[in-house]
Amino acid sequence: MVLVAIGAMTAAVATDVHAHARERAELMKLRTARQLLATNRFDLAATNYATALATQHHTSLVSSIGSTLGQLATADSALAGTNAYASMQGSAITTLQACLGGVANAYQQIRGNNNNQAAQDISAVSGPCLSLDGGSTDGLVYPFDFPDPDIILVGSTYYAYATNSVAGNIQIAESTDLVHWSAVGNALPSLPKWAHPDATWAPGVAMIGGNFLLYYAAEVAGPGGGEECISVASAPQPQGPFIDSSTAPLECQPSLGGSIDPFPFIDTNGGIYLLWKSGGSNATDKIWAEQLSANGLTFAPTTTPVPLMGPDQVWEGGTVEAPDMVTAGGRYFLFFSGNDWSSADYAVGVATCASPLGPCTDSSTAPLLASGPGADGPGGESVFAGTGGTYWIAFHAYIPGAVGYPNSRDLFVRGMDLSGPTPVVGPPV
Repeated sequence: MVLVAIGAMTAAVATDVHAHARERAELMKLRTARQLLATNRFDLAATNYATALATQHHTSLVSSIGSTLGQLATADSALAGTNAYASMQGSAITTLQACLGGVANAYQQIRGNNNNQAAQDISAVSGPCLSLDGGSTDGLVYPFDFPDPDIILVGSTYYAYATNSVAGNIQIAESTDLVHWSAVGNALPSLPKWAHPDATWAPGVAMIGGNFLLYYAAEVAGPGGGEECISVASAPQPQGPFIDSSTAPLECQPSLGGSIDPFPFIDTNGGIYLLWKSGGSNATDKIWAEQLSANGLTFAPTTTPVPLMGPDQVWEGGTVEAPDMVTAGGRYFLFFSGNDWSSADYAVGVATCASPLGPCTDSSTAPLLASGPGADGPGGESVFAGTGGTYWIAFHAYIPGAVGYPNSRDLFVRGMDLSGPTPVVGPPV
C-alpha cells in the first residue's frame, strides 16, 4: 500500500510538473506576443511610414500579426483549465488578441486607403490596448500614435488634434471625460497645392471670429521646395473638415531653417497671437510670436515676428520647440519642449513672460516634465483649461522599451497646478 501511495504521489507530482512546464511555455508565448505588440503595433507611426507598409513590410507585418494571433489562440486553449493563475493569463491573451486584431484590421484599411475606417478600428480596440500598456496609471489615455497633441474644450466635449498618422493629415479624437477617447477622423482631408502630401504636423486650434482655425506645419512641394512652413485652415465646427484655400504659406523663415509648431494664443484683452518655432540648429533655434489680425488668417498690419527665447539650458540640448502659452493669475507661462524628439531625453520646460510678445525668462534649469515610469520622452505639450476651471497638460510620450521613430508617441493627460509661482504637473486624470 505504501508503494502504491508513493507511486500515486509520484505520478501526481510528475503531472503537476508537466502542467507547470506547459504553463511556463505558454506564458513565454504570451510574453513573446507582448513584445511583438511593443515593437510592431507602434509601426502605425506616421502616414508616410504607413504608405511604406503598403508594400513588402506591410505584408510581412500583417502576416506576423496573424501568426501571433494563431499562437495566442493555441496558448489560450492550452492554459484553459490548468489553474486560476493560468486562467488570468488566458484573459490577458484574450485582451492581447483583441488589441492585435484591431491593429491588423487598421493596417488592412490603410492598405485600402481608408483612413477613416482605420481610425474607427483603432478606436474600437483602444480599451484593450490601453490595459496592455498599463492603463492610465501614468496618464496614458489613448494608446496609439498621437504626436504633438493640442486639446480644446468646446461645450462639454474635448477635441484633440495631432500630427498626421493613421487618420490622415491631421488627426482628431474626442472625449467627454479626458479618459476615454474616440478617433473622429481626418481634420484636414485635403492640402493646398503648395503643400507636400503626407508631411503635416503639430496642429494648434482656436475659435476665432466665429470659426475654428487650425494652424499646422507643412512641407513646401515642387522644385526648390522642402521648406517647413506654417499654414492655416478654417471650419465652422471643431470636427472639421478644415479647409485651407491658401496659395502660399502664412510663415516660413527660410533663412532660419523654416517655421513649425504653430500655436494660437488669445490674450485676456482679446488680442490674438501666433507662436511658433524656427530653425534646425543652435544658432537659429528659437521660439517666436507675432500678433494676428482679427480674423486670425493673416498677421496684423505693420507687425514683425518677435523672438521670445532660445535654448539656454543644458537639458534642452540646443532645441526649444512646441510652444504653448497660458495665462493664469495675471502671469504668462510659456511651455515648450526641448532636446531630441526621437529620444528619451525629450522633455517639457516652462518660461515666464511679461506679455505674449515677451520678454520671456527661461526658468527651467531642469525639465518640468521628463521621462519616468510608463512614459519616455514626453513633449509636444498642450496646457488647457477643463470643466470647472481646472488645468490639464496633454503630451505625447513613448512607451518604455519602444522609444524613437517609428515607434508610437501615445497620448497622456495629467493635472496641472498654475496657482503658484511655478507650474506643477499633477497626477493623471
